[in-house]
Amino acid sequence: MPALDLQFVRSQFPAFDEPTLAGQAFFDNAGGAYACLPVIVHLNRYYHQSKLQPYHLHPVSQDAGKQMDESHDRLAGYLNVLPEEVHLGPSTSQNTYVLAQAFAHLLQTGDEIIVTNQDHEANIGVWRRLSERGIEIKEWRVNTITGELDPADLDTLITDKTKLLAFTHCSNIVAHINPVKEICAKAKQAGVWTVVDGVAYAGHGFPDVKELGADIYLFSLYKAFGPHLGVMVVRQALALQLGNQGHYFNGGYRHKWFVPAGPDHAQVAAARGVVDYFDRLHDHHFDSSKDISVRASNVRKLLHDADAALLPQLLDYVSEHPKLTLVGPADFSKRSATVSLLATEQTPQELAAKLVKQGIICGAGHFYAVRLLEALGVDPATGVLRLSFVHYTSQEDINQLLEALDKAL
Repeated sequence: MPALDLQFVRSQFPAFDEPTLAGQAFFDNAGGAYACLPVIVHLNRYYHQSKLQPYHLHPVSQDAGKQMDESHDRLAGYLNVLPEEVHLGPSTSQNTYVLAQAFAHLLQTGDEIIVTNQDHEANIGVWRRLSERGIEIKEWRVNTITGELDPADLDTLITDKTKLLAFTHCSNIVAHINPVKEICAKAKQAGVWTVVDGVAYAGHGFPDVKELGADIYLFSLYKAFGPHLGVMVVRQALALQLGNQGHYFNGGYRHKWFVPAGPDHAQVAAARGVVDYFDRLHDHHFDSSKDISVRASNVRKLLHDADAALLPQLLDYVSEHPKLTLVGPADFSKRSATVSLLATEQTPQELAAKLVKQGIICGAGHFYAVRLLEALGVDPATGVLRLSFVHYTSQEDINQLLEALDKAL
């Protein structure tokens, strides 16, 4: 596996040439990553050349529709699913809301849904609300010390009444990567549908959704170098059971089934820019293979290795500092590059403010994981300091962060 060419990578992100961001080290990627150049180019092109209703008879309108179709096709290739299984909605929160309404028509009084207290509220709240319709909600609870989920707990949680299991691929606070394939296999054996929230994971490499075995997989494209859209993969068999959730006369257009408000044409068209970037990244580092599964696997490994080269330094610093407490596993191989921490002598907001003054872009709060923080005994009103990075983060950025932490503490 070749080493990541960071100079090439950063040349693909205009933010690194932006004067207002000069000297700033970006550690708030879990809240939204920088957009890559192809996305910006496609978005600019659409607004300049194609800003009209797509799929109509005019050649420009036809071209606009083709751009949107290409996004579904190309994202599907990197996710190893069918193009008609990829749905692009306004956000993951909105997508899960639509899903919950769809499932409400399939479920009956007394049916069970299992949710965790590890997830972002987007993959918890919408399912809990179905209790108002007579659905029983069961909670798969984290270990209150580690914040991790134990798959063995499902052996007692799943019953013959369980219909749906909603859980996260990777927590946006403790960052532990759950064994999704194992969990989905266990659920499938029991005849239980799975909804996997991959928002905190996908920015570190698009997963092979088919390999994972998830019935539904969701993530936010703006946290994976793209426009502000939520990607929702709904496997074909389940989509047919859920049915069209949009206007009745749009039943023949699969991409409109789970986006009742209709697609954001320009952003959907620009979404393919993320895959353009991945292709550029691949061809710069590897032989130009035409096999999409090979390309996706190579890029996934490249992004993972870039994180793994830097993450231990930050984890070791936090684990060894007498005034800091790491939230989540200290073993870098079990987690993503999202590091949450608590300080003994100041609030997360106070510490974040000191870091910001030293050019560290970071965040503090509950990050919509209120139930998880409550389970861990952390006050959601103050939450945690969260430092998150991706493959375009440099060793110099890490050095700047550690020096800033030294001064702030």
